[in-house]
Amino acid sequence: MTSVLRYGMIGCGMMGIEHIRNIALLPDTEIAAIHEPDPVMRRQASLLAPGCVMADSVETLLREPLDAIVIASPNHCHADQIARILDRQPVPMLVEKPVCTTLDQVTALSGLAREVTSPIWVGMEYRYMPPLARLIARAHSATGGVRMLSIREHRYPFLQKVGNWNRLNRYSGGTLVEKCCHFFDLMCVVTGMTPVRVYASAAQDVNHLDESINGERSDILDNAYVTVDFASGTRAMLDLCMFAEGAAYQEEIAVTGPSGRIEAFIPGPTRFWDAAELGPQPVPKLVTSPRSPKGPVTEEIPVDPELLAAGDHNGSTFYQHRQFRAVLTGSGSVEVSLADGLRAVVMGLAAQHSAATGEAVDLTTGPWRLPQRHTAPGTQNG
Repeated sequence: MTSVLRYGMIGCGMMGIEHIRNIALLPDTEIAAIHEPDPVMRRQASLLAPGCVMADSVETLLREPLDAIVIASPNHCHADQIARILDRQPVPMLVEKPVCTTLDQVTALSGLAREVTSPIWVGMEYRYMPPLARLIARAHSATGGVRMLSIREHRYPFLQKVGNWNRLNRYSGGTLVEKCCHFFDLMCVVTGMTPVRVYASAAQDVNHLDESINGERSDILDNAYVTVDFASGTRAMLDLCMFAEGAAYQEEIAVTGPSGRIEAFIPGPTRFWDAAELGPQPVPKLVTSPRSPKGPVTEEIPVDPELLAAGDHNGSTFYQHRQFRAVLTGSGSVEVSLADGLRAVVMGLAAQHSAATGEAVDLTTGPWRLPQRHTAPGTQNG
């Protein structure tokens, strides 16, 4: 491995650009090669990574000496690109969520996971938002054992991406996969338990109703309630609304148990907050509310303005990359494994299916059974 870590990028749309900006904040790193088919995004990426090789294919990119690859292409491309990389030149990967979009891809990647010879990290940035990282660390001590978990995300509609692929279920996996795999991952991490059942009620009521993408009508959900039951009897709920960008806080997460509650409040992206009209953006905070002695304790958790400027995820993309870099240097281990990513996809697909059919989905049997976990090189949690 060279003294400077050389990254390859596959996909430099909105999220890929965020990855490039955050990698640039790390010491001894460089973007060495980029594969991005769209000419506009390719030019933008080249300005952020001058001198890098612009590869016309994944195979061309793999000819470069790389220490890591970041996959930030459209969702439906991930599974195939992972397989192609593992087949030709296994190299540590950070793959954006969702790691895939269909049950067939889950099965295929589960098979690859048994044979993988290099670390794969799935990009679940929400784990690394400072208020959420602190909530995860304190959830059990603050509550006396998690019994209920509520996640509310009230936000802006899906943003415009190259070709608007995120407006169609068949490219994105559906809202409850594309957007909400983050939250299903958080449910599992916070509770430390195994999900067994998913029920969802959802619709496309407001957003993208008149949009057509190459003759296909947008079919992406814009609001949902999802309930997840865990084997222990613990319950989690997601409340999603994508036409509520007027809210002060974009995410509100509450964890409750027999001895108390702990909550995280996180504002949306800084670039969407009109400070001239609205004043300073709310500061992220953590609120701990014991049952005895009563009295909420509030902690403000500000994020470095440089990190806020580098992306839309409350600084989490930087913290995630800092941990991934530790894997590359041999001083850390994978914290979000391929199995974690696949589990979140199955939960999201089950929620999509439940919303469409009105049926609860059993995650312990048939095609919805969660993938088996395997220990891979450099992996902390299988």
